[in-house]
Amino acid sequence: MPNRPMQGVRVVEVAAWTFVPAAGAVLADWGADVIKIEHPLSGDPQRGLAAGGMVPGGAINFIIEIPNRGKRSVGLDLATERGRELLYEMVKQADVFLTNFLPDARRRLKIDVDDLRAVNPQLIYVRGSANGAKGPEAEKGGYDATSYWARSGVASLVSQGDEYPRTQPIAFGDIAGAQTIAGGIAAALFARATTGEPSVVDVSLLSYGLWNASPHIVLSKLLNMPELPRRTRDETPNPITGTYKTADGRVLQLVMLQSDRYWARLCELLDRPELVADTRFVDAAARTENSAACVAELDLEFGKRSLDECITLLNEQEGPWAVHQLPIEVFDDEQVQANGFIRTVKAADGSDFDLVLNPVQFDEAAPSLLRAPELGEHTEEVLLELGCTWEQLAAWKDEAVIS
Repeated sequence: MPNRPMQGVRVVEVAAWTFVPAAGAVLADWGADVIKIEHPLSGDPQRGLAAGGMVPGGAINFIIEIPNRGKRSVGLDLATERGRELLYEMVKQADVFLTNFLPDARRRLKIDVDDLRAVNPQLIYVRGSANGAKGPEAEKGGYDATSYWARSGVASLVSQGDEYPRTQPIAFGDIAGAQTIAGGIAAALFARATTGEPSVVDVSLLSYGLWNASPHIVLSKLLNMPELPRRTRDETPNPITGTYKTADGRVLQLVMLQSDRYWARLCELLDRPELVADTRFVDAAARTENSAACVAELDLEFGKRSLDECITLLNEQEGPWAVHQLPIEVFDDEQVQANGFIRTVKAADGSDFDLVLNPVQFDEAAPSLLRAPELGEHTEEVLLELGCTWEQLAAWKDEAVIS
């Protein structure tokens, strides 16, 4: 299919939780055959989050579905010699090996770069980590709340102008960081196709967080300031770039950077034409100097109108704006629907549920999505493709090498 450019690419994934597995899910969205290796008894430990209360009883295990949709699951005990041999057979046929296992575990299981390159010299080896492949903490683990959210400085930035500190949303750094891993893999596949040389690809939650926060990080160094000033709403240099509450408690986001272009029309729609000629607000420089007064006037006008009234009003002008939507509201967003950004997936029990696509589309087509696999759902299928026999599978199941 034209919108699945990675058809024919095979990925072997030995990874758990969200950050790295979500990269495998992106590759599966793009058409790659992603084989997820899980322990035959316990599987990806994230499967247990459902039992821990994160998922209501009987509900779709969203925290497994999001980073694992479209893959094939093989239950395989890599701590056994036979399990490792079977992994090596899969690696022989793979283009990419994707892992977030810590260095000590990779060495112990003999799945490090040199181990797998000995099996497949053309293998692209991809490591996702908390804090990078080098340095004093290269051997330590972490999560997006530690390495992305806290350590990189992101948490200190997203709370500007309101309560700090905030709690990180679910998998906030994991999901976006995974897209970066997928992009790195795509670049490595291109490099191998053009030069014949395979790459070792590294992406860490810390490095992604630094990239995400880079405008503030670079500026803080240039200004030699430990912490950049937190600008309150009434200190903004442009009052029509900011947030305003409606009478029913909703929030509007205005981003009218060319304020002289949009100011007069906005005042007319707010039934305040006198503000256009007000010397305090007559141009961008005046509005900056009298920012608090300007924000107060806009707070008054938006604050006496409902969200629906504000939407009707703002639709009549050309300046960019949006509503701070609640997660449940995006399902009804016409742009989301028109672009197919959310797709319906068939669960294992036959019920339907919705998943969000990764943000990249090819040829203006949104691919269909497949559910995440059950633990070991494709063990027999994959091993039979390798040439194993049913007798061998039965024996290995008895030995708990596979599930």
